[in-house]
Amino acid sequence: MILITGARGAVATRLTALLHADGLPLRLASAHPDDLIPPPGVPTTRLALTDPADFPTALADIKTVFLYASPDRITDFVDHAQRAGVEHIVLLSSSSVLGPAPEDDPLAASHLTVEKALLASPITTTILRPGSFASNAGAWAWPIKAGRPVSLPFPDAHNDPIHERDVAEAARAVLSQPRHHGGRFTLSGPESLSFSEQIDRLAAVTGSPATIKQVTRDEWKREMADYIPAGYADALLNWWESNDGKPVALTSTVEKLTGSPARPFTTWAADHVADFTID
Repeated sequence: MILITGARGAVATRLTALLHADGLPLRLASAHPDDLIPPPGVPTTRLALTDPADFPTALADIKTVFLYASPDRITDFVDHAQRAGVEHIVLLSSSSVLGPAPEDDPLAASHLTVEKALLASPITTTILRPGSFASNAGAWAWPIKAGRPVSLPFPDAHNDPIHERDVAEAARAVLSQPRHHGGRFTLSGPESLSFSEQIDRLAAVTGSPATIKQVTRDEWKREMADYIPAGYADALLNWWESNDGKPVALTSTVEKLTGSPARPFTTWAADHVADFTID
């Protein structure tokens, strides 16, 4: 049986549908299992990765785990997984761990902590390291719907937006094909796009005008203070500044794993058009 953690997430939701269609036995785990809408016949369980009391029940009879990266009590989780007989863990990590000095970046460091804990265990570990999720653009939905400009400190900063469906399909491939077990896979979208280019494409797809207001680092931090802790905000700002006007490296890993090229940002925008438009 496969345990899917963080089952309310966009990747996990799509992965669940794929694996269920394949006829594989699943258990969905979430800190709030009552909020899950599982496919028919798929059981759910409570699993807060900060609470080891949840681990024995969630891991009972599990051979494979799809794990969202969380450093909270990861050593305890690995110990329980080993005792439960888990044979394979697929970790959703981040390509940020491959950057310079990831230990000094709180975003990368949390993922790196999980990777190290898993790789130090005897459990076969497969690591998926996506770059920037296209869904990060969802943060612009409110100002675009409200007809207000999107505040950006570095509008020409590049990233590699990847559709959550591509990440889910890559996860399906490494879960179901033993030849991929134990691999390390860096995933990217098909294009390096600046924030300005992404917003232009959103506007074209949604038909909703979208503009940018360039702000300072401090102004952006103040706007986001209720949503992003200062340390994480600084890490994001530093990353954007380092890629200001600079295309990022891309991979063809999605196509190698799934047989299909990664979906363009415009496909993500079309799939989420309702988030950016007023009914």
